[in-house]
Amino acid sequence: MVVIYPGSFDPVTYGHLDIIDRCSKKFDKVIVSILNNTSKKNMFTIEERVQLLEKVLEKYDNVEVDTFSGLLVDYARQKGCSTMIRGLRAVSDFEYEMQMALVNKKLVDDIETLFMVSRGRYAYLSSSIVKEVAIFGGDISCFVPEIVEKELRKKIKGGNE
Repeated sequence: MVVIYPGSFDPVTYGHLDIIDRCSKKFDKVIVSILNNTSKKNMFTIEERVQLLEKVLEKYDNVEVDTFSGLLVDYARQKGCSTMIRGLRAVSDFEYEMQMALVNKKLVDDIETLFMVSRGRYAYLSSSIVKEVAIFGGDISCFVPEIVEKELRKKIKGGNE
């Protein structure tokens, strides 16, 4: 079975990587799909996010990194995939993700969304929190891989390190 794990991954965190790792053991192929949302102000460009994800996921033979824009259901149809994976950290995530899953199901009836609950040690972790801690000089080494930390610090310093 092929599944799509969509997100912005700006930046990818250990919480994301945990979901990807667990999916890689349960499914034949995992397509980590980065949403290219031009109306959102991301810290990393789509190309940079692809490069970072490819580096941190290189050990996985059954994980592919891709990008998409527009509706997730259209992208899924293009990929021939009808199963989405969404990570849940808290009840607030569930409310939003349930709404999106129902909209996707309404748009394309054979689309299924499977929810994967975050491990407790990642339940508080988000890309937004990582960026905020990094901006204020905090230690983010427990939140992201070393390569991501290095690139994030470069971004914050204006690209000079």
